[in-house]
Amino acid sequence: MIEIENLKKSFGDLNVLKGMNLNIPKGQATGIVGPNGAGKTTLIKTILGLVKADSGVIKVNGEPLDKDGSYRKDIGYMPQVARYPENMKVFELFDFIKGLRDQEAVYEEELIEQFMLRTELEKSLRNLSGGNRQKVGATLAMMFNPDILFFDEPTAGLDPRASHKFKKRVEREKDTGKTVIITSHIMSELEQLVDHVVFILDGNIRYYGSMQDLLKESNETRLEAAIASLMDKPQEAAA
Repeated sequence: MIEIENLKKSFGDLNVLKGMNLNIPKGQATGIVGPNGAGKTTLIKTILGLVKADSGVIKVNGEPLDKDGSYRKDIGYMPQVARYPENMKVFELFDFIKGLRDQEAVYEEELIEQFMLRTELEKSLRNLSGGNRQKVGATLAMMFNPDILFFDEPTAGLDPRASHKFKKRVEREKDTGKTVIITSHIMSELEQLVDHVVFILDGNIRYYGSMQDLLKESNETRLEAAIASLMDKPQEAAA
């Protein structure tokens, strides 16, 4: 369970999160959508503890974020753009992260095979293609078998085969009861992977509910059209 109450964050004069309220139940696959600059990535980074909120309350599995940070062991995060030590080899990065987390890498070998990374393990990260860097990020996010998974634009740079393998893996994680949260500009991707949608515009939540309800309310058959319809409505801050 992720509970967010009256969350606010500004960068200088720019108000990015304007009093967000959101509860995401355990075991739900949720897509976070909105235009560039809406606050999606800031929201995720605040939940992860990478950005400190100006005010508001966030709880993960009942634990407020201002405690010891141990909740992060239950989270896997794949950022949109991952920045790794460029001189480090892939296998060294995996070993480094395992040492930091001090957890069993339950699915390390399985994910290496699934994402076809075996031949990349001895390569320096600076020499990886963009797609293979994404595969490394996906592996790091899932290999510790966390209960909560965040994916920020996860298929950017992946070829069709790798994208298909990633989606199949996410579907498997979802089917086991994991809480999966995905941000993406590719609406067809979200249609495949999520059941619930959070639409953010100008730092406010404009919609949160099931994808099917959103399609019905907007009288649309595709998520992209439903989101476009929301964007055309007069702005109202979410309660």
